[in-house]
Amino acid sequence: MTYLANLTLRLTAGAAALPDELRAEHVAYLLAGQNEDGGFSGRQGPSDLYYTSFALRGLVMLDGLDEEPARRTAEFLRGRLSDSLPGIDFLSLVTSAVAVQMAGADVFGRRDVAAMVTDFFERFRRHDGGYAKSQRGGRGSTYHTFLVAACKQLVDAPPDDAGRIARLVKSRCREDGGFVEVDQVRDGGTNPTAAAVGLLKMHDALDEQTRTEAARFLARMQIPGSGLRANARIPLADLLSTFTGLAALADLDATSSIDTAAVRRFAESLAQPGGGFRGGDFDDAADVEYTFYGLGTLALLEKAD
Repeated sequence: MTYLANLTLRLTAGAAALPDELRAEHVAYLLAGQNEDGGFSGRQGPSDLYYTSFALRGLVMLDGLDEEPARRTAEFLRGRLSDSLPGIDFLSLVTSAVAVQMAGADVFGRRDVAAMVTDFFERFRRHDGGYAKSQRGGRGSTYHTFLVAACKQLVDAPPDDAGRIARLVKSRCREDGGFVEVDQVRDGGTNPTAAAVGLLKMHDALDEQTRTEAARFLARMQIPGSGLRANARIPLADLLSTFTGLAALADLDATSSIDTAAVRRFAESLAQPGGGFRGGDFDDAADVEYTFYGLGTLALLEKAD
């Protein structure tokens, strides 16, 4: 099973244990955000591929993506196939297409999706073996290398050299046990550490020392009585870091190293009346991205308990 398929299965299983009323509330919130063209927006503006992918992932997690909304989204996605897209938008389009396909809607037709994905990302590959965030980037990004690897795996595209990827990832490990996004960064961060753990797991290169040190680092990223923060310099927890850190700890079999009850209270405190999640105590509105992270956090906690 691919990394993303396995994660989706874990999230769906965990979300199934959430109260029916909570599930229905957030399904209604997500579906209400679908635009006339079939896509979904961020907090403002037109339909956006990035936010569409999060709305769909949230609906899949809650078993709330029915045939009609999937058909409408497929039309939106087909309309973007000929666009010249940034890397993150193309990734979002591919993962969204896989999501609507699960509900019976087709985006790619007879296209060779594996070849299309491989060809698209070749322009982002760098000499270090990783993939840059943009075509102007000079070095591979830990996070974007993870996204590309997961996307390739999802569509059964030929994988990159496992040894080379593992060497790149391990070169990004720092003395604090965390990982960094690019070489120049000194201290580890929650999100690049989660991406590194995912990459190493995908490539069967997650050794015991890395497991132990990464788990300790992620545990230190928890704010006492709250969720996880992005790095040691930030005083507040956020749902993105909380979800990615928790997912990585689950991959490391180390969720017991954090106060999961506090994480649950933090996530639940950010749920909005009528559905949706804010990003943190610093935030004043919900959006589909943070709603996915909030739901994902609660779903992972159901599997952790």
